[in-house]
Amino acid sequence: MTGVASRYPRGFLRAYVRAKIATDPVYDAVFEALRGSALPLLDVGCGVGILALYLRQRGFTAPIAGIDHDARKIAIARRAANGDATLSFSVGDARAPIALHGNVVLLDVLHYFTDSDQLQILRNAAKAGATVLIRDAIRDGSLRYRITYVQETLARSVGWLKAERLNFPTQKSIDLSFDGQFRRDVLPMSGRMPFNNYLFVFRRSSGGITNE
Repeated sequence: MTGVASRYPRGFLRAYVRAKIATDPVYDAVFEALRGSALPLLDVGCGVGILALYLRQRGFTAPIAGIDHDARKIAIARRAANGDATLSFSVGDARAPIALHGNVVLLDVLHYFTDSDQLQILRNAAKAGATVLIRDAIRDGSLRYRITYVQETLARSVGWLKAERLNFPTQKSIDLSFDGQFRRDVLPMSGRMPFNNYLFVFRRSSGGITNE
């Protein structure tokens, strides 16, 4: 996926994007989970827009909107989109109600929020989503969890991540927001990295959400 990385400025950022796509299995997993869906996609915590550009590179054609609280990253994502009218990136609050009805992705977002805010984010996603994909490290006391915590702490210390706290969710706290209308799969999602990441795939059983 060198085509995705080439959309970003040379130097650290391009190397970062190339390394993320090469080592993180979540991008391919999201593509496979959404393959064939024509519903619009909301990427909550989209960062510099890597997921959206990766999906486009793979042939995913549904409209994609990304929100992130970091205006610096949104500006980078917009430049990388290079005028694609089906991609939109805006500064936004992950806790805000979701206006669209479609698919929702939250990659490595929840652990920056308090328990109550996590609950609000998940409930909003469950209300709006036909398919909701959540990747995060799970708080379970394992060595992988402790390594993940240290890595995130370092990322905050150098300023790449703007976050007030680290508060990793448990599997139970994620499941609570999704009732019997959803089927759930949980997939290990650390790839070649020593992190405690899992992808939660919630699919609405009725298939009743459509774009209005």
